[in-house]
Amino acid sequence: MTHFLALETSCDETAAAVFTDDLAVKSSVVASQTDLHARFGGVVPEIASRAHLRNLLPVIDEAVRKSDITLADIGCVAVHNTPGLVGALLVGVTAAKALAVALGVPLVAVNHVAGHIFACRMAAGRDIFPCVGLVVSGGHTALFRCDTALSLTLLGGTRDDAAGEAFDKVAAILGLGFPGGPAVEREAAAGDPKAFAFPRAFASDQRLEFSFSGLKTAVLYACHGQDVRQATPPPPGKKRADLAASFQEAVVDALAVKCRQALEQTGLTRLAVGGGVSANKRLRAKLQAVCDHAGAELFIPPMSLCTDNAVMAALAVEKWRLGQFAPPDLDAEPNFL
Repeated sequence: MTHFLALETSCDETAAAVFTDDLAVKSSVVASQTDLHARFGGVVPEIASRAHLRNLLPVIDEAVRKSDITLADIGCVAVHNTPGLVGALLVGVTAAKALAVALGVPLVAVNHVAGHIFACRMAAGRDIFPCVGLVVSGGHTALFRCDTALSLTLLGGTRDDAAGEAFDKVAAILGLGFPGGPAVEREAAAGDPKAFAFPRAFASDQRLEFSFSGLKTAVLYACHGQDVRQATPPPPGKKRADLAASFQEAVVDALAVKCRQALEQTGLTRLAVGGGVSANKRLRAKLQAVCDHAGAELFIPPMSLCTDNAVMAALAVEKWRLGQFAPPDLDAEPNFL
């Protein structure tokens, strides 16, 4: 049995996990930076990088300790090296390279986006490929044809904002705080999702693309009118709840229709969904309805594996089996590869 130590520092979560080559998770530790970024209404890259520097060694120590092994028992080190904030990624990549050299073990580089889909495999406890994969988070909204865990073909993505980014921006417009996804979902629970007729971009188009910038602007105008120079958030009450509910429904509808189209166009009968926005209960219900109608299986990981974590880097086991090890000069790549 080989034990893997995996690191995740792509954005604002410092995470480490220990798992084995049969995908048994021995430990998972995540240090959140939400409180550090809340005052700014979004992730500040420099603050995120410095927090990773402070948090990473204690997180690694806790993950190893909770796994009931020692560093000497680690047989491979894995790290998310792309995509993400370059300064944040560098912290994890540098630490992973140092650990691999010090322990004399292989290093495996993992694509963070592919890891989100593999989180569905980890949660399912069985093979889920081939499938349509949807990654929906603060930084990414994209559909893939996933023939295997390592063979992903991009079907389409967002032209502007990611869905999670739109949630954050609308939460700021409504004065709901950061992170926006959970805040908007809580507010929407008391609202009418049909109160405002917000746009669903490309809903009648067969292209598997998304756009949320216009939706965000529509919320802004519905909230403040055309003159937003002195815009202040609406007070708590029915209008704010209706705005949140109508916005959330528009996002969920846009994601659901493209997932339906992707299943139809590929002929695949499995849908795997990962990323922070996949924690949204309304989205889960809507995607389940899509899959039920299409006769497809839906795979969404538990809440703990939706947001950034190191367990999803267990995709490294697939690369390890094939001998796909990273070179000593592995670098951080901020753009999607």
